[in-house]
Amino acid sequence: MEFALDKQIVSQPDAIRSLMEHISVPVLDSERPFIFSGIGTSWHACRVAAYWLYELSAGRIRASVLNSHDLALSAPISSQDQVIVVSHRGTKRFPRQALTRARQAGALTIAITSSDAPAQDADHTIHTCPGELAGTHTVSYTTALTALAHLAASVTEEAGRHFLSTIQGVPDAIERTLEQSAPSTIAEKLVSREPIMLAGMGIDAITAAEAALKIKEGTYQWAEGFETENALHGPPAAIRPGMGAVVIMPDWEDGERSHLLLDSLRELGAEVYSCGTQQADLLFSAVERLVRPLVSIVPLQRLTAEIARIKHSNPDEIHRDIEPWTTVMGNIIL
Repeated sequence: MEFALDKQIVSQPDAIRSLMEHISVPVLDSERPFIFSGIGTSWHACRVAAYWLYELSAGRIRASVLNSHDLALSAPISSQDQVIVVSHRGTKRFPRQALTRARQAGALTIAITSSDAPAQDADHTIHTCPGELAGTHTVSYTTALTALAHLAASVTEEAGRHFLSTIQGVPDAIERTLEQSAPSTIAEKLVSREPIMLAGMGIDAITAAEAALKIKEGTYQWAEGFETENALHGPPAAIRPGMGAVVIMPDWEDGERSHLLLDSLRELGAEVYSCGTQQADLLFSAVERLVRPLVSIVPLQRLTAEIARIKHSNPDEIHRDIEPWTTVMGNIIL
């Protein structure tokens, strides 16, 4: 059984290459506030962008990350703000309202959306890739990250130029990651496990959150993303046999906390796997730390597809093809 999700996953290297060939970003001001806004996968991309700005500017640029629901209805906006709204379809009401509200406040507005989205009420629009065929979004995430990387690089001088040069290697790194065997054996072990914990340190924690959303959408199993240290503070009280877990292993010093979490989860009876660049159960190609979100998500996207294949869920429709989800989800106006 092949899903549209499978095709979208393998399309990512070429989609990123295509975007990098033609992308043009507006001139931003490093001295003015940045607000990144999105929902779901787009919100995760915004979190990565804010992380990039903070690191690349050595802490000088501290961006806000707001859910588009908040930004559309109540969050303060000033004429000095630079508001970047990420929305793949470009049709959801709160991202659109957030852009309109920001423009009315006199803020600079940028929309990051698909190439076939309707016109956005923004000063500038960056188009990423065609609309995804699968409800479990993948290529729209990595191309949105690519666009956000160019924005972050444009205001962070030499560090930004080096960062952008590392982004150029992402398509090849994803292709090398896709050369790994599909994680069908691990999927068989996790298909009956619930909930599934995903954890990562620093920027990898955002990947854990994004992977948890993919698993919920594509397999209908509950999953939750954690920062590694947070996963050690309190959550072990709820760990029990029958659960699953994936820990994203850092390539940098973490005080042995990731290994401690792995060992603790196993001792408490969870089915546990590692995800990393070396000696890991789920492998991805090694890249510089800040670039990892574009590559480390790929084996977790594939894991979602493999679990879905085994349990006959539909990651393309994300449960909207079966009652009562058809009716209930149809009544939720996004």
